[in-house]
Amino acid sequence: MSDDSTFVRLPAELEAAFDAAATDWTRTGKTARLWARDPTLWTGTGEASWMGWLDVVDHQLAGIDGLRRMAEEIRSAGFGQAVVLGMGGSSLCPDVLRATFGRISGHPELLVLDSTDPAQIRALEQRLDVARTLFIVSSKSGSTLEPNIFKQYFFDLVKRADIGDRAGDHFVAITDPGSQLERVAAADRFRHVAYGVPSIGGRYSALSNFGTVPAAIVGLDVARLLSHAAAMARRCGPSKLVDDNPGVLLGIVMGVLARHGRDKVTLVTSPGVGALGAWLEQLLAESTGKGGKGLIPIGRERLGPPGLYGNDRVFVYVRLDSAPDRSQDDAVAALARAGQPLVRISLPDPEHLGAEFFRWEIATAVAGAVIGVNPFDQPDVEASKVATRALTDQYEKAGALPAEAPLRATDAALVPAVKAHLSKIGPGDYVALLAYVEMSDAHEAELQAIRMTIRDRFKVATCLGFGPRFLHSTGQAYKGGPGSGVFLQLTCDDANDLPVPGHRYTFGVVKAAQARGDLQVLEERGRRALRIHLPSDVKAGLALLRRAVEA
Repeated sequence: MSDDSTFVRLPAELEAAFDAAATDWTRTGKTARLWARDPTLWTGTGEASWMGWLDVVDHQLAGIDGLRRMAEEIRSAGFGQAVVLGMGGSSLCPDVLRATFGRISGHPELLVLDSTDPAQIRALEQRLDVARTLFIVSSKSGSTLEPNIFKQYFFDLVKRADIGDRAGDHFVAITDPGSQLERVAAADRFRHVAYGVPSIGGRYSALSNFGTVPAAIVGLDVARLLSHAAAMARRCGPSKLVDDNPGVLLGIVMGVLARHGRDKVTLVTSPGVGALGAWLEQLLAESTGKGGKGLIPIGRERLGPPGLYGNDRVFVYVRLDSAPDRSQDDAVAALARAGQPLVRISLPDPEHLGAEFFRWEIATAVAGAVIGVNPFDQPDVEASKVATRALTDQYEKAGALPAEAPLRATDAALVPAVKAHLSKIGPGDYVALLAYVEMSDAHEAELQAIRMTIRDRFKVATCLGFGPRFLHSTGQAYKGGPGSGVFLQLTCDDANDLPVPGHRYTFGVVKAAQARGDLQVLEERGRRALRIHLPSDVKAGLALLRRAVEA
């Protein structure tokens, strides 16, 4: 089965299951029901209120001249850098664009901050020429903790720079109408406020202002990005049959295979669009991972020989045809020959990312219908937020978090504790590393080595998430999805903490509270989780952990 951009190869028994589901989908007119926003396609619990993403592309194209004027005004003001201050759905799409397109000559460089780790914030700050930096505070609700404290920190930084009394000129807000952030932007005289669409949830917002405003500011051809998305929307339209509908085809494949135990959606992306994986992880996990069901996206897991993989996988290969990786081609072909389910998506060039955003949004909504969940809520993300807020409120009152004595990477008990924890891994499980540390190349290399050791030794899927970033994406599936996860949470001492202006707590305290809240909810959900605390020399601590895992 395939359309002109998608090739699907399934084992015979799974192909029969797909055919049955596709026939039922067509017979009951489900594509038309999706476009009609019929909530009974899912669970009938308010889904229709969250489907503004279906027609946002047309609205964005209609307003393209306004985007261009704003971008030109900002370019003319002489800004050399533009920093998105966000989390989850408000930051992941801009980060894909940043990593994919790099800096465009004559326009500001795009940077993204979506971590409360003090070292991460300090590393970003050291890259900035504050007097020539525009900050884009991005928050749909306007009340999300991380963007708000990022704004407080950098607004204070700009006020202390030698730029006169108009700090607000260095700030743009992207938020829903009537939000707390809109009121803050008015009080602090932000340069611009761009509005989100209340009927679009954060993870479906890539083609709204949350994605297009940063794209326009840094010189991307937004009209071209949106035109490809509009073409994909037509191909996924209400009258298209399953085999001719790229989004519905992909969604039924993922949903049917999840119902047959293949819920580990292993994402393989060409290097030129490698950052797309993080956006896909959020979309799939946060949308479908709830009620003990869902898709577990496996991103950035280096491909190995077919013998390393069990019968819980489906491989989705997003292949950049203009710059393919031949080693990836060969590895994916070997997996298909071995009988692993494969979906291969052909992406002509990076400018077609707009089309992929829309394809995957449709596919995720369809997969949610097949699995039987509401793909537009995130109840377990909210649970983590509540737990974090209770801890930060306690710190504001008492000046301390509750006492604790975590297992430390330097403890003699590390090796037996890790061995005992990994002995809990069984067939069909996955192991997730939840690392509340700076996202640096050195740390990533150590963490990738650890996950590959686990993958190769136990022949299970592995995930890597940096905290608190993953809390707003894959964290939903880890807590609310299938109970097949085995978790290693990693926290660390912060060598140099940073204050949050106007608060008693610091960024390090916020990160610690987020990690503790995360672990608390994992344990309340009965998940298998072990926390290991690293020293302030994080790289050395990760090396200790790697040796413990290898042992």
